[in-house]
Amino acid sequence: PPRSTPKTHRRQRQMCIRDRDKQIECTFIWTNKEGHGLGVIMNYIARDGSIWLTATRQRARIKALRRDPRASVVISSMGTDMGPGKQITYKGRVNLHEDQGTKDWFYPAMAEIISPYPAPTVEAAVEYLDTPLRVIIELVPEKVIRFDGDSIAKASHEGTVPGAPANTTVTRETQ
Repeated sequence: PPRSTPKTHRRQRQMCIRDRDKQIECTFIWTNKEGHGLGVIMNYIARDGSIWLTATRQRARIKALRRDPRASVVISSMGTDMGPGKQITYKGRVNLHEDQGTKDWFYPAMAEIISPYPAPTVEAAVEYLDTPLRVIIELVPEKVIRFDGDSIAKASHEGTVPGAPANTTVTRETQ
């Protein structure tokens, strides 16, 4: 099996943090009662090891998450200075928050991200978010899956196996 060296692990962790901190949108995925995965693109905040998002209580995803808290978030490098082809997936379970303490830090932080749309200023965005039906979603990651298309493309071209010891190569069979 491929070996994970401290240097490789450190580089992957740095990529994980860089991807998460440079992007402001993710694909949030949950499961409906039939077991089908559904997803929407949402703004998010990365804080204290969790991914934080929001929706209103009447949304189907909130009802589904109350029934089954398993969910995933996929964050792409597209649109950042990292270029396309990199992504990170967080698989975990959600906690739903409706307490004032969470709203007090979350609304201003999210308002910084979403302003000027749907509100022209950060203050107006806080007002837009602060509604009686608002629920804050905290995804607590249980597993992280990283994908670096550049590394995989390079390895494919060179005939090497990503993550394997340096002397492992792929050979082509001839007919």
